[in-house]
Amino acid sequence: MKKVVLSMALVAMMFVSCKEAEANTEAVEETAVEAVEAVEETAVEVVDSAAAVATEAVEAVKEEAAPAAH
Repeated sequence: MKKVVLSMALVAMMFVSCKEAEANTEAVEETAVEAVEAVEETAVEVVDSAAAVATEAVEAVKEEAAPAAH
């Protein structure tokens, strides 16, 4: 009888542990999603900025090369 009770207690502890692990996993997942979204926004801003700088550099080179072509 004691073995049955102990086995049931062990199963109950494992069940509770799994429920807690599931809750922790969901919290970690939410945090990870928020972090990825923040990084995505930053990456888009950096790419936009780099594109603007590259465009300005190309325009400057065009302006310098235009008088030399005539």
